[in-house]
Amino acid sequence: MGEFVIKMPDVGEGVAEAELVEWHVKPGDPVREDMVLAAVMTDKATVEIPSPVNGTVLWLGAEIGDTVAVKAPLLRIAVDGEGESESVAEEERQPLPSLQRGEGASPGLAGGEPEDRLRADEGASPPARKEPPAPSQPTPSSGPSGHLLPAGEKGKASTAETRPLASPAVRLRAQEAGVDLRQVAGSGPAGRITHDDLDQFIARGAQPVAAAAGLARKTGTQEIKVTGLRRRIAEKMRLASARIPHITYVEEVDVTDLEDLRATMNAGRKPDQPKLTILPFLMRALVKTLGEQPGVNATFDDDAGIVTRHGAVHIGIATQTPAGLTVPVVRHAEARTIWESAAELTRLADAARNGTAAREELSGSTITVTSLGALGGIVTTPIINHPEVAIVGVNKIVTRPVWDGSQFIPRKMMNLSSSFDHRIVDGWDAAVFVQRIKALIETPALIFIEG
Repeated sequence: MGEFVIKMPDVGEGVAEAELVEWHVKPGDPVREDMVLAAVMTDKATVEIPSPVNGTVLWLGAEIGDTVAVKAPLLRIAVDGEGESESVAEEERQPLPSLQRGEGASPGLAGGEPEDRLRADEGASPPARKEPPAPSQPTPSSGPSGHLLPAGEKGKASTAETRPLASPAVRLRAQEAGVDLRQVAGSGPAGRITHDDLDQFIARGAQPVAAAAGLARKTGTQEIKVTGLRRRIAEKMRLASARIPHITYVEEVDVTDLEDLRATMNAGRKPDQPKLTILPFLMRALVKTLGEQPGVNATFDDDAGIVTRHGAVHIGIATQTPAGLTVPVVRHAEARTIWESAAELTRLADAARNGTAAREELSGSTITVTSLGALGGIVTTPIINHPEVAIVGVNKIVTRPVWDGSQFIPRKMMNLSSSFDHRIVDGWDAAVFVQRIKALIETPALIFIEG
């Protein structure tokens, strides 16, 4: 019997570390070759780590949410025979200096030695080599208010109702008065309910609580660790909000003619052509407008103080997925027709939602479009996708009465809510940019005219 150590793989492109977002195994589980053991995330791209051997999991070297350096030991597997085993250096059995804990993470390694035991060994002579401890069943630990929590949930508050703090005498009085102490605010230490609290509650005319009322105050809480894609989103939003001074410009656009054209094109589309939404038309309008205002199709390295204007138009499309918001990128939109843009948009959105989008499909955008479809609201204030300098937000389409000079007529109207990096894009330039898009959308034939 030997051990095989699986280390954090080098996923390429200069990535030095990755965040562990999912374990598919635990100590004691049997594994087979090519079985997926874990998933790690780098810049929104998730990479699965398969097993190269058959065996049994002995030890896990990280917890979900931890950042693990490339080549750091990730887990150990017991294998049969010596040919496929790999010797484990004694220093690798110690806590990994390259393993950075996520905020709020427990200090001990998953499946390994507790931190207090490791500290007790510091300064002592190196212990003799020993096999990792055999896997054991999870041990329940006591949660708040004496509730038992499963292993791994220690420190999380129970969602069950907690018993109000009060003396036996107060409880007896409340029972005799038909008062549910969960409805009484306590003024004593740690929220303890006193006789005065109960007297004031009864004096206010509180009615006895019926047993079958079904209404009661809830005091439970739940702590959810921010990991994986949600943590990436939080970091990106913090960076964008802290470093980019946003200016948001909102304009009303009449999309009646565009919607008529879209319906006509969808009715005559070929079987292999995707159904057109408003986004492919907006993408073509963006391409024409950015050709006239290249300063908006740019990225800003604020550390180096360099603005890079891009000839290619790589449009990021903010897409909601079960794991959170991702931004797949339609590359070289300037070289795509309406139908090609729609097909690529559909392909990327499906890949993002299924978690199969490649790393290069989720990065490299030069401008971003965000749309919530029918939930788009009247106005939004979209946050720029750093290091870009602009984002175009699409609000929902509604039919409203519009005065044409002699009467009110029904028109399909939509707002564009666009944000710009005010360090790079002046308010005047932002207005000109949006007005040009408005003109193209309101007269959609202009979108198809070259030159």
